[in-house]
Amino acid sequence: MEDIYVKARAKINLNLEVLNRRQDNYHNIKSVFQKINFYDEMYIRKINGNEIELQTNIKDLNNEENIIYKAYKKLKEKYKNITGVKVILNKNIPMQAGLGGGSTDCASFILCMNKLFCLKLSKMEIEDIGKSLGADVIPCLYNRALVAEGIGDKITTVNTNFKYYVVIIKPNISCNTKEMYERIDNKKQTVQVDGTNEIVNGLKNNDIQKIAKNLHNIFEDVIQDRKLIDSIKDEFTKNGAIGSLMTGSGSCVYGIFTNKKIAKMAYIKLKQKYQAYICTSYNSKRREEIC
Repeated sequence: MEDIYVKARAKINLNLEVLNRRQDNYHNIKSVFQKINFYDEMYIRKINGNEIELQTNIKDLNNEENIIYKAYKKLKEKYKNITGVKVILNKNIPMQAGLGGGSTDCASFILCMNKLFCLKLSKMEIEDIGKSLGADVIPCLYNRALVAEGIGDKITTVNTNFKYYVVIIKPNISCNTKEMYERIDNKKQTVQVDGTNEIVNGLKNNDIQKIAKNLHNIFEDVIQDRKLIDSIKDEFTKNGAIGSLMTGSGSCVYGIFTNKKIAKMAYIKLKQKYQAYICTSYNSKRREEIC
C-alpha cells in the first residue's frame, strides 16, 4: 500500500459533564459522543525521505503546531520503518467549534499510518499514542456512538445503528477549550445532569425523543455568550428541532430532528442567517473496535 484516503468524521456530544479536576490538571468527564457524517478529507501518500509534507486548505494549519505533524513525529520516533509522507487535508469541520476537528484528524492519521506502514499496532498501543496527543483523540478513534469517561480514555461503545438528522450552526464566536475548563473550575456551583443511561437507551432503541429529552452540556453554564447560544437553540425549536445543545466546549450548536424533511427545511432557512451544516449520525457497520 502506497497511499490511503480517509474521511475524518466530526463528533457531537449528546451530553457532557465535567466531574472534577484531577491532580494532573486534566478533568474527569462523562459524555456520550456521537460521530456524524460530516468530515474532513485526508489523503496520505508515501514519499522519499524522512519528513512529513503537510498541505491543507487553511494556510494557518500548515506548520509544526498542527496535531498531525506532532503525531507523525511521535510515530516516527518509535517506529523506524516509517518513511516520509505527504498529507493533503481538506478541512470542512470548523475549528474551535466543539466538533472535534483536530482530534478526529489526528485519530484518522494514526489509524492510516498503522495501515500504510503495516505497524500492526494493538488497540492499547493506538490508544496510548492518541492519549499522548490529546484527551479527545481516543474517542475520535471510534466511528460510532460511545460513552467516554475518565479524561476521555475510558470507552464503552454503544450497540446502535440509529440514524437521525442533525443541523449544526457555527456562531460567529470561537471557544478555547482550556479557557472553558478554567471557567468550570472557577464557577462556585455547577449543576450536573447525568442522562447518560437514558441517552444510551435511546440510541439502542431508536428513540429520538428520549435522546432529545436528556441533552445536557455543562459548558453552556459558563460560556460568555450564553444569550447567543440560547437564541440559536430557540431558532432550532422554531424550525422543528425536538432538541438542541452546544457541543463540546463550544461554540457550535446542533439541533436534532425526527425526519429528513423537517431537518432539510430548517437547514435551508437557517443557512440564510448562519454558517450552517446538515448531516446524519454515523455508526460504522464494521466490527473492529477501532475503525
